[in-house]
Amino acid sequence: MTVNNKAVGIIGVGSYLPEKIVTNADLEKVVETSDEWIFERTGIKERRVADGDTATSDIAAKAAEMALADAGITAEEIDLIIVATVTPDMSFPSVACLVQDRLKAKNAAAFDLSAACSGFTYGMVVASSFIKSGVYKKVLVIGAETLSKIIDWEDRNTCILFGDGAGAAVLGQVEDGYGILGVELGADGSGGDLLKVPAGGSRQPTSIETCNNKLHFIHMNGNEVFKFAVKVMGEAAVKALDDAGLDPESIDCLIPHQANIRIIQSAAKRLKVPMDKVVVNVDKYGNTSAASIPIALAETVKSGRVKKGDIVVLVGFGAGLTWASCVLKWCKGD
Repeated sequence: MTVNNKAVGIIGVGSYLPEKIVTNADLEKVVETSDEWIFERTGIKERRVADGDTATSDIAAKAAEMALADAGITAEEIDLIIVATVTPDMSFPSVACLVQDRLKAKNAAAFDLSAACSGFTYGMVVASSFIKSGVYKKVLVIGAETLSKIIDWEDRNTCILFGDGAGAAVLGQVEDGYGILGVELGADGSGGDLLKVPAGGSRQPTSIETCNNKLHFIHMNGNEVFKFAVKVMGEAAVKALDDAGLDPESIDCLIPHQANIRIIQSAAKRLKVPMDKVVVNVDKYGNTSAASIPIALAETVKSGRVKKGDIVVLVGFGAGLTWASCVLKWCKGD
C-alpha cells in the first residue's frame, strides 16, 4: 500500500442480526441432513434468517447506526458510504444510496462494492485510500447480506452454509502509528464459475426458464472452493503482514471470514496462531458473506477482547474468486 503520514483506522463498529434463528435441527425437516453431519463438516449449529419484508438495506442501516453511535458522530459527518454486498435490494439504485437516505447522511457520496465474502475488507482498503488522499475525512463501510433470499432450500450442499446479517465500521484519521498498517487484495477470475448466481444479469436475463431451472440461487463447487480457501487464507494474511513489516507472531487477534471451521483452523495453523487468538462465530451465524468479518469484528470489540495497541488481522476469500486481508493496530480504548 502507498505509505504517507496520514494514519487511517476504525473509529466505530456495529452489527445487526435478524431475530429468527434456523438451527440444524430445523434443516433436518427440510432436506436430507443432520445436525451431526453439518456440524462436523462446517462447525455451524445455527444461522439467522431475515423475514420476507426485510431487505439488505434494512439490516445494513441498523448496523450503520450502531457504528455511528460507537464512533460518536452523526450521519451528516459521513463523507462516503460503501456497502459490500452480493444481495442488493434490487439491481439499482445501490444499497448504499438507500442506506444514505435512511440515515439522512445528506453529505455522503454512496456506492456498492461487489467482491462477495471479501467485500468488507476490499471496502476498507478503498475507504482508507480516499481518506489518505485527502478526498474524504470519514467513510462508512458496511458489509450486509440477506443470502437466505438466494438460497435453494432444497439443496443441502448450500442451504446449510449461509445466513443473514450486517456489520459496519466508520473509518477516519487516527493517532499516528495506529490504524491500517498493511493490506493484500487479490483476484483470480478464472475461478469465477466455482461460486456464482448464474442468472439475473445480462448473460442470462431473468425468464421463466431461468426461474424454473433455479438459476437465481447460489451454485457452488464446494470441494474446489474449499481447496482455494485453505490455500489463500494463510497466504493473504502473510502478505498483508509483510506489507506492514510484521510477522505472524505479532498477531494478537485473527478475525477470519466465517465460512467453515476447518478453513479457519487451517489458516490459523498456517500462521501458527493459537486458536485462543482466533475469532470464531461461524457456529452461531454460518457464512454471512460480506457481513462475516465486520460482524465478528464488532462482537470482538464489544466483548473487550481487543485492546488499544493490539495487532488485528482481518482475512477472507470469496466468489470472483477474490481474497483480501488487512492488518490494523487497534486505535480505540485506554
